[in-house]
Amino acid sequence: WIETEYQGIVMENDNTVLLNPPLFALDKDAPLHYAGEICGFRVHNGPSGSGSVQFEAVVLDRSTGEGLVRSKEPLDCESQREHSFTIQAYDCGEGPDGVNSKKSHKATVHVRVNDVNEFSPVFVERRYEASVPEGRLFDRIVRVEALDADCSPQYSQICFYDIITPNVPFAIDNDGNIKNTEPLDSKRQRVHTFWVTAFDCGKNRAQADAQVVVTVKPSCKPGWIGWTKRVEYTPGSGSIPLFPSLHLETCEETVWNIQATVELQTGHIGKGCDRDSYSDRSVRRLCGAVRGEVDLLPPPSPAANWTAALPTLPSSDSSLVFSFNGSTHVAVVPDSVVSAVSGDHFTLQLWMRRGGEEETIVCNDSFSHYSLSVHGCRLSLFYWPDVSAARPVKFLWKLEQVCDSEWHHLSLSVQFPSVTLYVDGVTFDPALIHDNGAIPNPAPRQRMVIGACWGKYVGGYRGLLSGVTVRPGSVEPHSVVECLYACREGLDFGDLETLGSGMKVHVNPSQSVLVLEGDDIESFNRAVQQVTYRNSLRFATPGVRPLKLTTSLRCFSEESCLSLKQLEGYLVVLQPDAPQISLSGVGPHLARPAPEFEGPRGVPLFPELRIVCSLSHAVNTAAQGMEGGGESAESPLITKEAISHTLDGCEVQPLGEELNPEREELLVDMDVLRERGLEIINTTAYIAITGAESISVYEDVLRSVHYRLAKGSARFERRFRLSCSEMNGRYTSNELTLEVNFLHSLDSLYHPSHLLASQQQFLHPSHHSGELSGHTLPNPHRNSVVPGAATVIIMVCVGFLVVMVILGVFRIRSIHRRGEGARGGAKEGSSQWDDSALTIIVNPMEVITQSSRMGISADTEGEGEEDEEVVESPDDASDDQRIIIKKEGRDGNPRRY
Repeated sequence: WIETEYQGIVMENDNTVLLNPPLFALDKDAPLHYAGEICGFRVHNGPSGSGSVQFEAVVLDRSTGEGLVRSKEPLDCESQREHSFTIQAYDCGEGPDGVNSKKSHKATVHVRVNDVNEFSPVFVERRYEASVPEGRLFDRIVRVEALDADCSPQYSQICFYDIITPNVPFAIDNDGNIKNTEPLDSKRQRVHTFWVTAFDCGKNRAQADAQVVVTVKPSCKPGWIGWTKRVEYTPGSGSIPLFPSLHLETCEETVWNIQATVELQTGHIGKGCDRDSYSDRSVRRLCGAVRGEVDLLPPPSPAANWTAALPTLPSSDSSLVFSFNGSTHVAVVPDSVVSAVSGDHFTLQLWMRRGGEEETIVCNDSFSHYSLSVHGCRLSLFYWPDVSAARPVKFLWKLEQVCDSEWHHLSLSVQFPSVTLYVDGVTFDPALIHDNGAIPNPAPRQRMVIGACWGKYVGGYRGLLSGVTVRPGSVEPHSVVECLYACREGLDFGDLETLGSGMKVHVNPSQSVLVLEGDDIESFNRAVQQVTYRNSLRFATPGVRPLKLTTSLRCFSEESCLSLKQLEGYLVVLQPDAPQISLSGVGPHLARPAPEFEGPRGVPLFPELRIVCSLSHAVNTAAQGMEGGGESAESPLITKEAISHTLDGCEVQPLGEELNPEREELLVDMDVLRERGLEIINTTAYIAITGAESISVYEDVLRSVHYRLAKGSARFERRFRLSCSEMNGRYTSNELTLEVNFLHSLDSLYHPSHLLASQQQFLHPSHHSGELSGHTLPNPHRNSVVPGAATVIIMVCVGFLVVMVILGVFRIRSIHRRGEGARGGAKEGSSQWDDSALTIIVNPMEVITQSSRMGISADTEGEGEEDEEVVESPDDASDDQRIIIKKEGRDGNPRRY
């Protein structure tokens, strides 16, 4: 018996076939001699009819039936890659002459010949020639081709080509396509000759290299010359020219009008361009907007939970973006918030990116009823001046910005009957104002809904919303609206004074499109080179901004006028240097007497806080020109530049357990917060102060943070952590940790009730001097502990002296009486002190030394806190009185309450 099918592999130029599974023939007559042994294999023709001629099978072991298939001569993969034949095994019969031998069934054998990389690539042609016009870049000038005679894909394919001639303005790809890497100039070099080679995937190089000859034809083709596809911008560079060497070649064609449109695409950056990376509320403060706005889509929190069910999307400008699906995603603003923004005069602002057809954005049915919705490319405002009459006035605007699926900023100022709409900072008048007639009041009760309207939330909004706010009162000034939308990046023109006569420049409000128009070629080329990109953000958003240049020419002969194709490139804003926000001037320890913390204002935690923001960057000293010849002008220096920054948040957090509101609290100067328009979140877990403000303001606010304790609530230590951030948390400061220690007097420590409550020590005698080196101790209380310590020490010493005198007198009298009554048999040891019942361990000098140096009896306090005192009552009239003061655990860390 053998397998029914075998797969075999044989290397080219070899004859041993490796079979899978291995060739073994089995016979049930085993272990009988001859009958159970395999005498041989027979090879028969396969489907091709030639397998038996080239292969043979031999028996390696007659008892095990192991066999081997091999070719009669080395095989060639290039002539035939696969072979098929059948094989049959037979046993040795009943004796040495092979009588009555049995045969197995026929098994099919498939043999694949593995290729050996024996051939090298050969070029189809030894010489390639091409001719191209000058001044242009080509994707392909000529294609070279090489072939390999090996049979396998690994060795027969050409993996890559290479130009072996150095310093030529050409490049070749893996398919053999040759292009020029720079525009060719026939005046500089008319003919370029270079050599190329090829490698197969087995890394065999071509037998002979091929020669390529490129002839540059002098020609004049109209178009832009000097176009750079990639432009890099370093944040903080101000304005840079986009096309410093670009000029238009018209090949002496007479044109009477040239118009070029430069487009900068920033739709993927935040909400349409690079704006301030602060929160919408902080930007409103920076733009000087009137305070009092109410956020209708605030971040989800326990106090604002009506947005908790809305899905949010990440935004590169750190703002919170809510997604609406047109059905289930609806936000119902609570009545308490709606009542605060009611009135006939209000300003509604929002960021919008649509994705549907007819939708309601905001629907308010309170004291001032209105509904803002979109339908196709139309924006409509229904306004009910009288809710009871249910007769709305409809304001309608037809805008492309509403239906282009891009981010747009809408500001709607209502001072009925006047309504002003700003879209991306540009004013738009309503296309239609009309009375819609009396309709039934659709609201069962007063409410405001975001993303749909009353009833069963019909007309759901489908798209994205962010920064939806409403402010009652007077309308928002135009300058504030422009500031809120203003892009910090865009296209600009360098110097209008250099603009030639007949030239016109137009920039759209978002500064994403700049149009140049003129009739003189030279003036037009100078104007194009003045087009700049500017970004006023110090920490610009890094990334790619696509650029397009579209040119339109008008000639006297319209039939033969030039036509230029659109040029495309991109502007790369590099990663800005990250600012380093440094907090210093705090701690790491703050020690004060406990009564100070129990005062009406408590104790300031960060009275000497200092905040510094700096940038680390390399300065090219060679370009600046160093004076004095100190250092080498060619080596750049790493400098740190202090800059003026705007922080947007700081947090003070107690470490360990949270604050106990019944025993302790953190106090902040609320007058400073209200004056600066900052917001505060004060919980037992942290205090968060938010809002865009200068560093000096945050320093004043944080210096006013006090820690206060209730009477009798003094602890032994409490730790706090302070950190700040800017750009809406994009950059954070170092974390300052402050350990607050409460100093207790010995009088209070030795009070019986205090001894029961105080089971820890807050200063460690073994190394307390090093810890207190960073403490700030007030002068009026330096020696407040010393009198109590001295009194205790004196009392202890006097008590010891009295006890020792009494015991001495008592012992002398006892010995004297024994000596008179004894008769010569007294032992020598009977006259000595029996001090087995008295143990005295006292070291008051250690306490005195530390107290005189630090002005505080830390050791004595430590003994009162941690050392064990066992003083038996004087009423126990026995000799076994003990005074034990154990010095244990001096280096132990204090336990936290």
